[in-house]
Amino acid sequence: GELLYEIYADQNRTPVQLSNLPEHVKQSTIAIEDQHFYRHFGLDFMGILRAFFFNISSTINHEPSTISLQGGSTITQQLVKITLLTPERSIERKIKEAVLSIATEVIYSKDQILEMYLNHAPYGGTAYGIEQAARLYFGKSAKDLGLAEAAFLAGLPQAPTRYSPYGVHPELANDRKKEVLRRMREDRYINHD
Repeated sequence: GELLYEIYADQNRTPVQLSNLPEHVKQSTIAIEDQHFYRHFGLDFMGILRAFFFNISSTINHEPSTISLQGGSTITQQLVKITLLTPERSIERKIKEAVLSIATEVIYSKDQILEMYLNHAPYGGTAYGIEQAARLYFGKSAKDLGLAEAAFLAGLPQAPTRYSPYGVHPELANDRKKEVLRRMREDRYINHD
Protein backbone atom coordinates (compact mmCIF):
# COMPACT_ATOMS: atom_id res chain seq x y z
CA GLY A 1 0.00 0.00 0.00
CA GLU A 2 3.03 2.33 0.00
CA LEU A 3 4.19 3.99 -3.23
CA LEU A 4 7.78 2.90 -3.91
CA TYR A 5 8.48 4.88 -7.08
CA GLU A 6 6.83 6.43 -10.10
CA ILE A 7 7.81 6.04 -13.74
CA TYR A 8 7.26 8.86 -16.22
CA ALA A 9 7.52 8.58 -19.97
CA ASP A 10 8.92 12.11 -20.14
CA GLN A 11 9.01 14.45 -17.12
CA ASN A 12 7.00 14.76 -13.91
CA ARG A 13 5.52 18.26 -14.09
CA THR A 14 2.50 20.03 -12.58
CA PRO A 15 2.05 23.51 -14.10
CA VAL A 16 1.37 26.41 -11.77
CA GLN A 17 0.36 30.00 -12.48
CA LEU A 18 2.79 32.75 -11.50
CA SER A 19 -0.01 34.68 -9.82
CA ASN A 20 -0.50 31.78 -7.38
CA LEU A 21 3.10 31.86 -6.15
CA PRO A 22 4.43 33.93 -3.24
CA GLU A 23 6.65 36.86 -4.21
CA HIS A 24 9.69 35.27 -2.53
CA VAL A 25 9.48 32.30 -4.92
CA LYS A 26 9.79 34.64 -7.91
CA GLN A 27 12.34 36.91 -6.23
CA SER A 28 14.63 34.07 -5.16
CA THR A 29 14.78 32.71 -8.71
CA ILE A 30 15.43 36.12 -10.23
CA ALA A 31 18.08 36.97 -7.61
CA ILE A 32 20.15 33.84 -8.22
CA GLU A 33 19.48 33.19 -11.91
CA ASP A 34 19.07 36.59 -13.59
CA GLN A 35 19.43 39.73 -11.50
CA HIS A 36 18.54 42.00 -14.46
CA PHE A 37 15.59 39.90 -15.69
CA TYR A 38 13.11 42.76 -15.88
CA ARG A 39 15.66 45.14 -17.46
CA HIS A 40 17.07 43.21 -20.44
CA PHE A 41 15.65 41.98 -23.72
CA GLY A 42 16.57 38.30 -23.51
CA LEU A 43 20.34 38.69 -23.39
CA ASP A 44 22.31 40.24 -20.55
CA PHE A 45 25.49 41.51 -22.18
CA MET A 46 27.02 42.57 -18.86
CA GLY A 47 26.38 39.09 -17.48
CA ILE A 48 27.95 37.51 -20.56
CA LEU A 49 31.04 39.73 -20.24
CA ARG A 50 31.31 39.09 -16.50
CA ALA A 51 31.11 35.31 -17.08
CA PHE A 52 33.66 35.53 -19.91
CA PHE A 53 36.23 37.38 -17.78
CA PHE A 54 35.57 35.16 -14.75
CA ASN A 55 36.09 32.04 -16.86
CA ILE A 56 39.30 33.40 -18.43
CA SER A 57 40.62 34.37 -14.99
CA SER A 58 39.75 30.94 -13.54
CA THR A 59 41.47 29.18 -16.40
CA ILE A 60 44.65 31.22 -16.01
CA ASN A 61 44.87 31.19 -12.20
CA HIS A 62 43.82 27.66 -11.25
CA GLU A 63 44.57 24.03 -11.88
CA PRO A 64 42.28 22.50 -14.55
CA SER A 65 40.64 20.17 -11.99
CA THR A 66 39.60 23.09 -9.73
CA ILE A 67 38.17 25.44 -12.35
CA SER A 68 34.56 26.48 -11.76
CA LEU A 69 33.06 27.99 -14.91
CA GLN A 70 30.35 30.62 -14.72
CA GLY A 71 27.49 31.09 -17.17
CA GLY A 72 25.99 34.31 -18.42
CA SER A 73 22.59 32.95 -19.42
CA THR A 74 19.41 34.84 -18.65
CA ILE A 75 16.20 33.17 -17.48
CA THR A 76 14.90 33.60 -21.05
CA GLN A 77 17.98 31.86 -22.49
CA GLN A 78 17.64 29.04 -19.97
CA LEU A 79 13.96 28.62 -20.88
CA VAL A 80 14.86 28.41 -24.57
CA LYS A 81 17.66 25.96 -23.79
CA ILE A 82 15.49 23.55 -21.78
CA THR A 83 12.39 23.72 -23.97
CA LEU A 84 13.56 24.22 -27.55
CA LEU A 85 17.20 23.22 -27.97
CA THR A 86 19.47 20.24 -27.45
CA PRO A 87 22.09 20.36 -24.67
CA GLU A 88 25.00 20.37 -27.15
CA ARG A 89 27.65 23.06 -26.66
CA SER A 90 28.56 24.81 -29.88
CA ILE A 91 28.75 28.31 -31.31
CA GLU A 92 25.88 27.51 -33.68
CA ARG A 93 23.62 26.43 -30.81
CA LYS A 94 24.54 29.56 -28.81
CA ILE A 95 23.56 31.74 -31.80
CA LYS A 96 20.23 29.87 -32.09
CA GLU A 97 19.73 30.36 -28.35
CA ALA A 98 20.33 34.12 -28.63
CA VAL A 99 17.97 34.53 -31.60
CA LEU A 100 15.24 32.42 -29.98
CA SER A 101 15.65 34.31 -26.69
CA ILE A 102 15.08 37.64 -28.39
CA ALA A 103 12.07 36.20 -30.25
CA THR A 104 10.69 34.85 -26.97
CA GLU A 105 11.00 38.31 -25.41
CA VAL A 106 9.09 39.80 -28.36
CA ILE A 107 6.25 37.27 -28.14
CA TYR A 108 5.83 36.88 -24.37
CA SER A 109 5.73 39.21 -21.38
CA LYS A 110 8.38 38.94 -18.66
CA ASP A 111 5.86 37.37 -16.27
CA GLN A 112 4.88 34.77 -18.90
CA ILE A 113 8.55 33.92 -19.43
CA LEU A 114 9.17 33.59 -15.69
CA GLU A 115 6.07 31.40 -15.32
CA MET A 116 7.20 29.12 -18.16
CA TYR A 117 10.70 28.90 -16.68
CA LEU A 118 9.37 28.00 -13.22
CA ASN A 119 7.19 25.31 -14.82
CA HIS A 120 9.99 23.77 -16.91
CA ALA A 121 13.17 24.10 -14.85
CA PRO A 122 14.77 20.84 -13.65
CA TYR A 123 14.90 20.57 -9.86
CA GLY A 124 16.39 17.10 -9.55
CA GLY A 125 15.29 13.55 -10.13
CA THR A 126 11.98 13.48 -11.95
CA ALA A 127 10.87 16.87 -10.59
CA TYR A 128 10.43 19.45 -13.34
CA GLY A 129 8.85 22.73 -12.38
CA ILE A 130 8.51 24.48 -9.05
CA GLU A 131 5.26 22.71 -8.10
CA GLN A 132 6.72 19.20 -8.40
CA ALA A 133 9.89 20.36 -6.65
CA ALA A 134 7.89 21.75 -3.72
CA ARG A 135 6.00 18.48 -3.45
CA LEU A 136 9.14 16.34 -3.74
CA TYR A 137 11.33 18.21 -1.25
CA PHE A 138 8.76 19.68 1.16
CA GLY A 139 5.53 17.73 0.67
CA LYS A 140 3.55 20.89 -0.05
CA SER A 141 2.34 23.06 -2.88
CA ALA A 142 4.61 25.80 -4.24
CA LYS A 143 2.02 28.40 -3.14
CA ASP A 144 2.77 27.43 0.48
CA LEU A 145 6.57 27.68 0.33
CA GLY A 146 8.33 29.75 2.97
CA LEU A 147 11.29 32.01 2.23
CA ALA A 148 14.02 29.47 3.10
CA GLU A 149 12.23 26.74 1.13
CA ALA A 150 11.90 29.02 -1.89
CA ALA A 151 15.59 29.94 -1.66
CA PHE A 152 16.53 26.27 -1.46
CA LEU A 153 14.51 25.43 -4.59
CA ALA A 154 15.75 28.48 -6.51
CA GLY A 155 19.31 27.23 -6.09
CA LEU A 156 18.67 23.78 -7.56
CA PRO A 157 18.23 24.31 -11.34
CA GLN A 158 21.85 25.40 -11.85
CA ALA A 159 23.07 21.92 -10.84
CA PRO A 160 20.24 19.71 -9.48
CA THR A 161 22.45 16.69 -8.83
CA ARG A 162 25.26 18.64 -7.19
CA TYR A 163 22.92 20.61 -4.89
CA SER A 164 20.62 17.71 -4.05
CA PRO A 165 20.09 17.22 -0.30
CA TYR A 166 20.04 13.48 -1.08
CA GLY A 167 23.41 13.52 -2.86
CA VAL A 168 26.95 12.78 -1.75
CA HIS A 169 27.43 16.28 -0.30
CA PRO A 170 24.08 17.42 1.17
CA GLU A 171 25.83 20.41 2.81
CA LEU A 172 26.16 21.95 -0.68
CA ALA A 173 22.36 22.32 -0.78
CA ASN A 174 22.44 24.41 2.39
CA ASP A 175 25.40 26.47 1.13
CA ARG A 176 23.55 27.17 -2.11
CA LYS A 177 20.41 28.20 -0.19
CA LYS A 178 22.51 30.67 1.83
CA GLU A 179 23.95 32.03 -1.44
CA VAL A 180 20.41 32.61 -2.78
CA LEU A 181 19.41 34.41 0.44
CA ARG A 182 22.57 36.55 0.25
CA ARG A 183 21.74 37.53 -3.34
CA MET A 184 18.15 38.34 -2.33
CA ARG A 185 19.49 40.59 0.42
CA GLU A 186 21.91 42.31 -1.98
CA ASP A 187 19.04 42.95 -4.40
CA ARG A 188 16.91 44.26 -1.50
CA TYR A 189 14.16 41.70 -1.82
CA ILE A 190 14.74 40.88 1.84
CA ASN A 191 16.64 42.48 4.71
CA HIS A 192 19.05 40.92 7.19
CA ASP A 193 16.28 40.13 9.68
